Amino acid sequence: MKPILRRTLLAILVLGAAYGIYEWRTQRKMAAQAATAAAEAAKAVAQTLELAPSDTVLAQTLTLSQGLPVSGSLKAVNSAMVKARVAGELMDFKLREGDRVAQGQVVAQIDPTEYLARQRQAQRQVDAAMAQVEVAQKQFDNNRALVDQGFISKTALDTSLSNLNGAKASHLAAVAALDVARKSVEDTLLKAPLSGWIAQRLSQPGERVAPEARIVEIVDLNQLEVEAAIPPADAVGVRIGQNAQLAVEGSPTTFKARVLRINPSAQAGSRSVLVYLGVSQQPDGRSTEARQPALRQGQFVQGQLATTDIQALAVPVSSVRIDKPQPYVQWIDNGQVRHMTVSLGVRGQVKEQNMVAVTGVGATLTEGAQILGANSGAVREGTRVKFTAVKP
Repeated sequence: MKPILRRTLLAILVLGAAYGIYEWRTQRKMAAQAATAAAEAAKAVAQTLELAPSDTVLAQTLTLSQGLPVSGSLKAVNSAMVKARVAGELMDFKLREGDRVAQGQVVAQIDPTEYLARQRQAQRQVDAAMAQVEVAQKQFDNNRALVDQGFISKTALDTSLSNLNGAKASHLAAVAALDVARKSVEDTLLKAPLSGWIAQRLSQPGERVAPEARIVEIVDLNQLEVEAAIPPADAVGVRIGQNAQLAVEGSPTTFKARVLRINPSAQAGSRSVLVYLGVSQQPDGRSTEARQPALRQGQFVQGQLATTDIQALAVPVSSVRIDKPQPYVQWIDNGQVRHMTVSLGVRGQVKEQNMVAVTGVGATLTEGAQILGANSGAVREGTRVKFTAVKP
């Protein structure tokens, strides 16, 4: 074979092999690209998070109250200690702690036998004194007639007038003694001076009690107040009528209070100012006559006193995450989750929800921005989201 023909055949073979290798590499690259695209699509589908409308909250401009921490013990505004007014044996005493009493209701009675006898004795003395008055009156009338006729002197008339006045004075003294005896009989009935509940039972039936002996304590739970000590630096901003949100220690339920009075004098030593917060509560139950209100005297409460109101862009405290060095919110931007670092400001309650003022760090958080709520948990940044359609 001629050399030229041999070189031509060899070149054709080399070109065919190169073309085959090129086609093989091209097909392999296209297959790899298709596999990568499929993996990316599958990954995107896997990272799509379905949300319900209730899983997000909106950043809103709200009025937040800048709070001052307060604490203290609840105390009934109206309370009374029922004490014995006369000595004697205690009887008809059946009420116990927790029983409700109405104003004027008989709580207990002291044996009235001795005092009824004294009342009868005073009544007899009144009757006797009245009889003396009648005798002295007749004698005076007779002497006045005799003086007019000239049978006796005027001195005898003056004497009979003095006797009449003395008899009248004795009668008035006897009437006063009768009033005292009647008052003693009335004092044997121990009555509730106000409506409320029995807080303490300090005596027992059959016990002989002395005057001023304590029998029961009655408290009215419908009106309570808290005595809170405010530091000197913060007392300047406290005003009568300011509102507070308080809670019993260990309970998540809050209730409203209002500043009723401010002590005009600071306490010696600490220089703190005592502020009195009034609490009005409704009884816990359908019947105000049978059920006690939820709050009790002596419970320790703590909370926030609203001293200043400010407007700020706020989100629920529960939607702010702190699993990074700086607090952030999970913001939905163009269908994707973005982590936005925020600066926290004033906290306050709006419709019984804890809110906090936020400002975006390095980005602007606008009103109406959708923020993932606390029930969504931590979501990776860049995750796509879609909202579940609400069924009609």
